[in-house]
Amino acid sequence: MPMHDRGLSRRGIIAGAAGATLLGHSARAQNRTDAAQATPPSVITTPARQWGRGAAPDIYPDPDIIVVDPTFKQLLLGITAIRRVWTGFKWAEGPAWSSEGQYLVFSDVQANIQYRYIWDDQRVTKFRDPSWNSNGNAFDFQGRQLSTEDFNRRVVRWEHDGTMTVIADQFEGKALNSPNDLVPHPDGSIWFTDPPYGDTLSEGHPDDAGGPTNTAGTLNPRIGAPNAGVIGGRTRVLPNTVYRWDPVGQLDVVITEDQLPDPNGICFSPDYKILYVISTGRGPGDQGPGGKSVVFAFDVQGGKLANLRQFTDMMVDGVKCGPDGMRADVFGNLWISSNTVLGYAGVLVFSPEGKLLGRIRLPEVCANLTFGGPKRNMLFMCASQSLYLLQLQTQGAAPG
Repeated sequence: MPMHDRGLSRRGIIAGAAGATLLGHSARAQNRTDAAQATPPSVITTPARQWGRGAAPDIYPDPDIIVVDPTFKQLLLGITAIRRVWTGFKWAEGPAWSSEGQYLVFSDVQANIQYRYIWDDQRVTKFRDPSWNSNGNAFDFQGRQLSTEDFNRRVVRWEHDGTMTVIADQFEGKALNSPNDLVPHPDGSIWFTDPPYGDTLSEGHPDDAGGPTNTAGTLNPRIGAPNAGVIGGRTRVLPNTVYRWDPVGQLDVVITEDQLPDPNGICFSPDYKILYVISTGRGPGDQGPGGKSVVFAFDVQGGKLANLRQFTDMMVDGVKCGPDGMRADVFGNLWISSNTVLGYAGVLVFSPEGKLLGRIRLPEVCANLTFGGPKRNMLFMCASQSLYLLQLQTQGAAPG
């Protein structure tokens, strides 16, 4: 079960964790995970940083917040530190902040569970189980939750009355691949990426026999998942694409696979004049070489895009920092997750011009991130098995 690293003002040491008390009555009833098993090693700082429970004090400024450009200091609060607030997940993704509900929702894609981090008492509780391998999440301008479901290969919206609306599950009569990340626009549209990463046993279900992700038919997608393909597609038939859904129900291609292979993370600039899209590596069933783990930018012209250019190659000190998800702050800076070796895993921060400003080092690779908290100045980072938090001197640009 997840283990809660209690207290937003301190991180603990490894020893002495087994007897500590979790917040919440249900959490108290759970068996403890041994602290030594739940504490990831750190080879980043000297002396090695300890992430478990206990009373070891934080050191300010945090040694795992790396200032590359002096302007990065304006975005930081010097008397705070990176904190691991929960752990025990399989693969955490898609954090999104509900300003109305004062909670963070996020996905454990492989566990097929959606969780909620409640701000008031800092508990993590199950929110939707099963989640149909939900991946990306967001909140629109009316406060409604949006989710991509890998298992059902669709985009959905949760209404205020508790009902659910299917935003998109097909294009021109053909089933979508596995929508991954999504962002709302003030005009009511929803923009989302549709790579094939969820067409697998671990994060959804593979194709039926003969499909691109199961060409030999060796895998049986319905073992343990008898409803695989009952909702959504059974076989991948579309290229990897970025779509724009219009409130009237029209679904349009805005970025083709030829322009940007394997689209993944997506976000707008604060003024909604630029759309950023991450192109990641070759996905299951891809026939082409896949993306090169870089970030592209496009000019937004109504419901269309123009002027494709590379925003960053995600290379730092000769290390390829594979991107997955990203969000913009109100100054237009891009906060991008980094999947790579220890020391560079975590988050990279770029100016609107593409200049590297700083790095946030985590002891796990980071998939997605978002801004939240009552003032929207808390950076939530979904990093593999854990949820991390950092207080900042900037705010997230978009709802959720």
